[in-house]
Amino acid sequence: SNSASSNSVHGPRREGLPRRHRYNFQLKPYNPEHKPPGLKDLVYLEPSPPFCEKNPKLGILGTHGRQCNDTSIGVDGCDLMCCGRGYKTQEVIVVERCACTFHWC
Repeated sequence: SNSASSNSVHGPRREGLPRRHRYNFQLKPYNPEHKPPGLKDLVYLEPSPPFCEKNPKLGILGTHGRQCNDTSIGVDGCDLMCCGRGYKTQEVIVVERCACTFHWC
């Protein structure tokens, strides 16, 4: 026979019995607006813990007091790193001595 149950790794499903789930999670329904994951994409089965607040039990340091880049739209940008809490900008002028020499041409 060419049925799916004969090709199943788990064997045929017995009618009337509830299906056992190997993992205790619910898959989200298919959304045609999202492209399906590729062969090299990671697929997460659980949501990530919040990284904005400190959580020593999970080893999460939080983002309070971190230095951010207010012109970046990446992960180092203040909007993302500060998690919507707002941030203060500070301009610092640093004067350093250098080992520069000037040569007349």
